[in-house]
Amino acid sequence: MHDVSDRRNASILININGEMKPRAEAVVSVFDSGFMLGDGVWEGLRLHRGRLGFLDRHLDRLFEGAKAIAMDVGLGREQLTRRLYETIDANGMDEGVHVRLMVTRGVRSTPYQDPRVVVTPATIVIIPEYKEPDPAVYERGLKLFTVHVRRGDPAVQDQKINSHSKLNCILASVQATQAGADEALMLDPHGFVATCNSTHFFIVRKGEVWTSSGKYCLGGITRGLALEVARDAGIPAIENDFSLTDVYGADEAFVTGTFAGIVPVREVDGRQLECRGPMVERLQKLYAERVERDAAEQPRP
Repeated sequence: MHDVSDRRNASILININGEMKPRAEAVVSVFDSGFMLGDGVWEGLRLHRGRLGFLDRHLDRLFEGAKAIAMDVGLGREQLTRRLYETIDANGMDEGVHVRLMVTRGVRSTPYQDPRVVVTPATIVIIPEYKEPDPAVYERGLKLFTVHVRRGDPAVQDQKINSHSKLNCILASVQATQAGADEALMLDPHGFVATCNSTHFFIVRKGEVWTSSGKYCLGGITRGLALEVARDAGIPAIENDFSLTDVYGADEAFVTGTFAGIVPVREVDGRQLECRGPMVERLQKLYAERVERDAAEQPRP
């Protein structure tokens, strides 16, 4: 889901361990755990009316992931929140901004997996960029392709951890791109639909909204919000196993993500679906209202 590039991003300040650096000087060590091993967790955040959308939910996920991999973030929630807003304010930003918050285990003394060779506190990088989805995508919709790369079970690599180790999703994205699609649709180990490579997937059937069981995908913030706004509006929203047969016979489909919200799907594996049908349009409005409410209610340091 490509964004419209913005010239202002050439002169942004990036926060590295509490220090603001111009983009050209924003670097980490070659011994950093994230660069060397993909050892860390991250979040993508949207800035709306000067507020980071649903920040509590994002921080919950970040700190849960860090705890799961036995990594000390080094900052508490309030300190991390202040650092995020300091970075936004240093760039004079208010709207149309995507923030990448990355936390790695820190610098290692030598190229080695064992975390006992880490010699610094966690590396915390905050990259705020002016990024907006291409408006045409909401009308055109996305083309998806089901790839051979599966989502692993929790004993292989738990998909609930938003880790820097994204090779599984990257390989899926590569295959989808080479097939001429916008995004990869990925199956779980049993052949049921799990998720897309960077977004969550939903179908609409007979007035019901379906998404996967959630067992083999990240606990998506926008995924959860889409389910909430649907249920609050009395729309049946179901989390369950379903197959590609159900997808091919669906009335509508859409994906969710922090960057673009709710985006319609027009095609899956060559099967045409109604693009931005009545249910997707309704959910987009409900989600937009929920975003506005969050911005109005949320305090900031």
